[in-house]
Amino acid sequence: MRTRTLLGLAAAVAALSLPAALPASAADTTVLTTGAAGGTPVAVGDTLTAPLASGTSATFYSSATGTTGVSCTKSQFTVTVKDNPSAPGTATESLTAHTFDSSSCTSNVVGVLGVNGIKIDNLPYTTTVSSAGTVTVTPPSGSTVQATVTLRTLLGTVTCVYRAPGLTGTASNGNNGISFTDQQFTKYSGSSLCFANGYFTADYAPVTDAGATVFVN
Repeated sequence: MRTRTLLGLAAAVAALSLPAALPASAADTTVLTTGAAGGTPVAVGDTLTAPLASGTSATFYSSATGTTGVSCTKSQFTVTVKDNPSAPGTATESLTAHTFDSSSCTSNVVGVLGVNGIKIDNLPYTTTVSSAGTVTVTPPSGSTVQATVTLRTLLGTVTCVYRAPGLTGTASNGNNGISFTDQQFTKYSGSSLCFANGYFTADYAPVTDAGATVFVN
């Protein structure tokens, strides 16, 4: 009896000394997955897209607290996944397209009759998404994130060019989206009808990979 007791104690001690085994799904979780948090890893090379969240607009206002500027109800971004490491970590993407449907854009700037277009220049940009939900958009070294806004005015067509060193947003599994709030651009060129600063706000959701919803882990 005593021998069996000692053997049992030794086995218990040995078991306690071993590290707890993680479930295979948890051990294999990457920063970006589809289907669910901790779901199927997003493959490097996949293309992710996201439209504006239903019922929202992308706005480019003259101040962080104002409502004067340009508003669009149709916009979409497209990225290619470059690296999707194990979570926690930071996934890397290439922003290859960021479009605005000019037919959905309006302006309430005095003297402006309409919006001919909004174009994001100097693409692609490097985009990162961390497990904490921080999203960064960074231009190539020596470049900037640049937006060209073309307006129809009482004086004819006006082109406004705005630049920013980069953008910072937030990813959320609540709506599987990415939001940008009051990201400041400064006027690089354009007439007096072009406001001095442009503050960009938009909520893109859901982010999908070939139709499958993307989660951040």
